[in-house]
Amino acid sequence: MKLNKVLFGMSFVATTYMVVAAESAPVIDISNVDSNRSNPSQYVPASSQTVSEQLASLERKLDARNRAQVNVQRQLDELQNEVNELRGVTELHTHQLSQVLNRQRELYQELDRRVSEALKPVNNVPAAISAPTSPTGVPVNYSTNLTENQTYDRAVNLVLKDKQYDKAIPEFRAFNQNFPNSIYAPNSHYWLGLLLFNKSEYTQAKSEFTLVVEKYADSNKRSDAMLKLAMAEQKLNNNAAAKNWYLKVLAQYPESSAAQLAQPRLDNL
Repeated sequence: MKLNKVLFGMSFVATTYMVVAAESAPVIDISNVDSNRSNPSQYVPASSQTVSEQLASLERKLDARNRAQVNVQRQLDELQNEVNELRGVTELHTHQLSQVLNRQRELYQELDRRVSEALKPVNNVPAAISAPTSPTGVPVNYSTNLTENQTYDRAVNLVLKDKQYDKAIPEFRAFNQNFPNSIYAPNSHYWLGLLLFNKSEYTQAKSEFTLVVEKYADSNKRSDAMLKLAMAEQKLNNNAAAKNWYLKVLAQYPESSAAQLAQPRLDNL
């Protein structure tokens, strides 16, 4: 690894520098020169080498030491460059790790938000896709027919998830035709009425709402269907019929949300 290479290089450079520094320079004994300066003929070198030879040797050793120091400095510079490179790589990896951790934290927060939404009370689920209930509040079980459940869910998802309202209309019509006695039938007819109402096909929408009101007296969609019947009649300029349906909503379901919406509309007729 590059880090091991850097450590080995630093150790080698330090050892080389110590060896070079420890080598002593040559020593010339000039005591005889001082004592016999007056009598040069009696001068005797401290060794068999002459002064000039010793000076030349000293110069060679100094040159060798200088070259060693230059090599040591060059190696130190190379090691410093490698350390800087490693530091840059480390900083890059640290930054990337920080980004990964931040992204992971965001994913955890998003997951936590979705789990929290999934665990909300059932009464926060739209009534159209919740289990149908009777007027007494007793929940009705889902159908055990897998095809029936899948067909109904597919039609509802086209509205709530995919927002493909035009495609949902034939899906609900097919469901009502294939499963006329389904426990989802009142919801399915109501959904179909809403889709037709939103397309300004008020006469066809009235047929669906009327079916819910007349055939499914125990449905929790009946009050809403009556309100929509009144609104459809009002759109068709049948104000008398609209007023009649608003009054029925207020009389039969005075505490419902449909009644709260019916009252101001009735006042404006």
